[in-house]
Amino acid sequence: MDRILALFAPVGLLLSGCPRHPCESAVPSRAEILPGDIPKGTAETDFFRPVMLSQDFDAPLPLAEPVTTSGAEDSPFFTPDGEHLFFFFAPDARVPANEQLQDCTVGIWHASIGADGSFAEPERLLLGTDLALDGCPTVANDELSFCSARAGNHHEIDVYAAPFVDGQVGAVSNVEELNGEQTIGEWHFSPDGTTMWFGAALADSRGGMDLYEMHQEGEAWGEPVNLGEVNGQGDEGFPWVSADGDEMYFHRNSASGGTGPAIWRSRRGADGGFGAAEEIAYNFAGEPNLNANGDLVFVHHYMSDPAVGPIEIREADLMIARRR
Repeated sequence: MDRILALFAPVGLLLSGCPRHPCESAVPSRAEILPGDIPKGTAETDFFRPVMLSQDFDAPLPLAEPVTTSGAEDSPFFTPDGEHLFFFFAPDARVPANEQLQDCTVGIWHASIGADGSFAEPERLLLGTDLALDGCPTVANDELSFCSARAGNHHEIDVYAAPFVDGQVGAVSNVEELNGEQTIGEWHFSPDGTTMWFGAALADSRGGMDLYEMHQEGEAWGEPVNLGEVNGQGDEGFPWVSADGDEMYFHRNSASGGTGPAIWRSRRGADGGFGAAEEIAYNFAGEPNLNANGDLVFVHHYMSDPAVGPIEIREADLMIARRR
């Protein structure tokens, strides 16, 4: 916590008069701030091209402009009505987090989606009046939830929420109940906001991080329940569950010889629980999400050439695999 607070010390967070976000008048376009030495990744320069194993989806392609750039886009979230896309953006994946804090382009971006599926020019969401590193956006029951590293947190990263109504974001607040003793990974809510799925390393985890389900009981959340058969001996995280609750997508390492994270799918069985998962895409494929058409959208990292040195992240794109 002291390390996080130190990041804020050089920056005046409140301007004279009403509190304003320090980036309110200083958000350049994403194109202005992209590093010149990182060319846009293509299939020809992708040393670990994502491979689709499932016959339910076409081969993945980068999401259409103006969303994808030569910077790093990740943490996609489509609202169930198909009208909004949220994602995290940083212009240079090589820059450490403590330096990204004071970059006004780093954070959650939002793009409206037209009736024809086209994206409006994305805009940065300035959440609250504090300088912060915000990410992992989700929307359920007219509320935007996100993770944030900012002054006043209980942990290095806390869960925050704000109303999201008619495309407008309201006042930000810390979700105190979800920022207790246990630290949860990125999460997904049911459309009505009463069920929550997340990854965490709790006492009954099978190995590393497991996937858990938690239900709202009145005004409070109940105890997290390990999802059992879905979880293996490694780390599971970044769950996304279909609106009908029948399919769960998440990521863990490949078991098919792929490199880095892979996307897995589990279906709910007759007993009401999620069954053993199947790997559906691999090679630096993670953070899965489905859009309103049922297409699979995920994050793919372009890596440096493994033949010329250590493998490093060069870029991140949002990829889409159309449902057949």
